[in-house]
Amino acid sequence: MGLAVVRSLGTARRLQSVEELEEFEQELVDQYLLAASAAGMHDSTVRNERSVLFEFIRFIGRPIWAAQPHDADAFLAHQRKELGRARLTVQQKAWAIGHFFDFVLTRYQGDVHALTGCVVSQPIDDFNRPAKADYGTPRIPPSDEEVEGLFAGWRQWLPGARKYLPAARDYLAASLWRRAGLRIAETYRLDIRDWRRDLGEHGKIHVRFGKGSRGRGPKSRLIPAINEVDVLLEWWLSDVRHQFGQDWSDPEAPLLPSERRDRLTGRCGRAGDQALRDGLAAAVARWLPSWQSRLTPHTLRHFCASSLYGRGMDLKAIQELLGHEWLSTTTGYIHVHADHIERAWERANQRTAQRLGQ
Repeated sequence: MGLAVVRSLGTARRLQSVEELEEFEQELVDQYLLAASAAGMHDSTVRNERSVLFEFIRFIGRPIWAAQPHDADAFLAHQRKELGRARLTVQQKAWAIGHFFDFVLTRYQGDVHALTGCVVSQPIDDFNRPAKADYGTPRIPPSDEEVEGLFAGWRQWLPGARKYLPAARDYLAASLWRRAGLRIAETYRLDIRDWRRDLGEHGKIHVRFGKGSRGRGPKSRLIPAINEVDVLLEWWLSDVRHQFGQDWSDPEAPLLPSERRDRLTGRCGRAGDQALRDGLAAAVARWLPSWQSRLTPHTLRHFCASSLYGRGMDLKAIQELLGHEWLSTTTGYIHVHADHIERAWERANQRTAQRLGQ
């Protein structure tokens, strides 16, 4: 993408024609996106933010540097109420606009005032900024008993399934969400080489396509195959995976294959996210119908965090397992029982009594 140089305070005169104003507006947006690329933002995120900025420009109907908080209020309300955008979508658009104005205020507010006579202000403030995409109803997972009942029924049904191979694959994927807290995109993009039995006591999974912060591309991590994940993977690779095709020993073949072949490589195709979602949905409808249409792969990720925390794993370890950048994000995944405070109080009193007794 070719970028022009933003005009500086040394420009001889103010911008007056419509063409000059539009050109300067384009230059500001381009310079912001160039800085974002330099910071490591992924190309797809750069394109998305560019689209949001020009959508905002069209909405307010005047140069972007003239935007005020009431313009952002109207834009975000339009997105939610009239266009019916999801909360995550509205949040991302608000953040894109806010980041752009932070950039302009830091680097070019003097230039904008000298060239246009306008004083730039930040239109995304503490009153209209969506703090989190999950504001509203929390994603509380099922109880331990409900999840165990779901997977017990699923496990017993597998040997007699009409299409055993995809059924076993879907069971493994859901087990990784339940036991290791993997994201769905991290799961279906695993290759056979990503299972490293040689690392650590339980072996480790190399998650090469973890979610990066602010669109900065994949963020890899190694997670230990605790919580019986090692047993599941050994079962999968020993008893099931080779039945899909001869690529079972190819380290670059997908760990979770589809029944179709890749015409170029001859390997099994890679199962997509929708196939794995459908497998979970069918199992929930059969063995946990009270959670039908509510139990998603991401809800099982919340269940994993809550379950491990309830069994004594500390928050920092859960944060590393889930691949969160911030510990505050991990705390939002922890959902404890109603008597959690009382039980914690009792354990604290017991420890105090033991110390006094000693």
